[in-house]
Amino acid sequence: MPQANDRDTAPEGNAALLEEPVVYAVTLAPHRSLSQRGFLLVMLGVGAVSFVSGAAFLAMGAWPIFGFFGLDVLLVYLAFRASFRSARAREHILVTPSVVEVRREPARGRPSTTRLNPFWTRLWREDDEDHGTLDVALVSGPRTVPVGRFLGPEQKAALASDLSRALSIVKKGVTRSTF
Repeated sequence: MPQANDRDTAPEGNAALLEEPVVYAVTLAPHRSLSQRGFLLVMLGVGAVSFVSGAAFLAMGAWPIFGFFGLDVLLVYLAFRASFRSARAREHILVTPSVVEVRREPARGRPSTTRLNPFWTRLWREDDEDHGTLDVALVSGPRTVPVGRFLGPEQKAALASDLSRALSIVKKGVTRSTF
């Protein structure tokens, strides 16, 4: 997990946060293994297979089947498009001596920001011995703020360790030599 130790990494618009040291800052994004070029190649392959198969049915006189093969290509395209759209989501987590801030930028909808007092915030995590870390959340009183839901178990474990360490540093007292 990337960490930032500079004052300049605080989100814009939070001038008060720029006055104090950043103990931990990370931007999380969903992983997509297929690049735009890979997407083009997959769609060309699916389209070619569907066209050849549809043409074979068309030659046999089953012309309505040709349209269904085109519908399959359209559905695969729409599924990939929805996947790429959801990949635009971001989650920014910032820990300073005075605030834990979780800022979400969903792929669709309005961004939201949750601020917690770091001295009252604890980390909650759900671990499974077979599957690893399943869930991570920041808990402050009655508020529970899940973080990193789109991450895999190993990334969630690393995020939980980093957040736990950052909260521990803040609770012990931040000095310039701490980070």
